[in-house]
Amino acid sequence: MSEGYSLHSVDVALPPAERFRQFLQSGGKRITQQRRLIVEIVFSHHDHFDVDELIEHLQDLIAQRKVSRPTVYRTLAELVEAGMLRKMTLGGRSVYEHDYGYPRHDHLFCQMCNKLLEVHSDDRERLRDAAAEKYHFRVLGHRMFVTGICAECRGT
Repeated sequence: MSEGYSLHSVDVALPPAERFRQFLQSGGKRITQQRRLIVEIVFSHHDHFDVDELIEHLQDLIAQRKVSRPTVYRTLAELVEAGMLRKMTLGGRSVYEHDYGYPRHDHLFCQMCNKLLEVHSDDRERLRDAAAEKYHFRVLGHRMFVTGICAECRGT
């Protein structure tokens, strides 16, 4: 689904599986082998994905009964709650992306072909910071999501 370029990862204090284990532990849960396998697959590379695409990647493990479909859904919800994944609704379906170990970025979304491009702009961040300073506003985060039609769909 995603096209364009991949932004570089950022340094994090803990590997994703360990960060997730700590999150679960703080809620009285444990990291099971199923959860660990799901986290490993999700964080093995950066890409936007939906549940069906993740289940396709896990198909062999599901067939071997090493991972169950309900656990996939629960684990994704827990990863969102932990702040490790971001969930977006695009074209009527839920799409996930890394929010842990990946730099801040914004998106351009083509409403015709559903292409999702990641973009980063130092100029935009400077504008955001200047506006925050002017209004004595403490920035905790931001999201810019631009919808439109890509060059390929416009035929240019």
